[in-house]
Amino acid sequence: MTSLKSDPKNKKKKLDKGHWISLKQVVKIYPSLAGPVTALKGIDLQIDRGDFAVIAGKSGSGKTTLINMISGLDGLSSGEIWIGEVALHQFDPESAAHWRGINIGVVFQTFDLLPTLTILQNVMLPMDFARRNNPPQQRERALQLLKQVDILEHAYKTPSALSGGQQQRAAIARAMANDPMLLLADEPTGSLDSSTADSILDIFETLTDQGTTVILVTHDRDVARRGSRVITLSDGEIVHPS
Repeated sequence: MTSLKSDPKNKKKKLDKGHWISLKQVVKIYPSLAGPVTALKGIDLQIDRGDFAVIAGKSGSGKTTLINMISGLDGLSSGEIWIGEVALHQFDPESAAHWRGINIGVVFQTFDLLPTLTILQNVMLPMDFARRNNPPQQRERALQLLKQVDILEHAYKTPSALSGGQQQRAAIARAMANDPMLLLADEPTGSLDSSTADSILDIFETLTDQGTTVILVTHDRDVARRGSRVITLSDGEIVHPS
């Protein structure tokens, strides 16, 4: 697994015993023509290694904003986010992007596979970005991941030749390319039928059994029940942690 190392410029800070991810009074405010909109209102949240944590809530509750904070895709207005001893809230956008590419896997509802590349090439791409391994090793790793998500026979096809469920499996393989300890999934089953969605959730459960921490965003109650814990958001606040 990829080890998480703190930037030497960051102060080291121990987390509460057992907690790996810690959000402290996280606030996110977006500007708008009608005035500032507060999307997150002082979020306090701890997640442990190996959790399959589900962030649930209605549209507009702040789910995607929260996962964007944890991934470093968007900056905080105030507060702190710690992953191990890494102070993510202190990173500038370029540093956050570099760190995320090495340490975090992200799965989107829309798959976001590059249409002109084969499935194999899509999965190899994060390793090339992180300059991890040489091309033969990248290829071997990508083929292993495609076998793990049960689409090895589609390795040399382009995304358009695959079904939605198969593309999502490819997106999960790509997210795992650099062997991250944290996998973030934003509505990964939203465009899939229930049977295909169940098979995708099975993959997430297998990954947590293998030691990966998974944080999944959903508005679907049936999907939320598959998590080991559920954090429910409403109007930018946690209303039901478990």
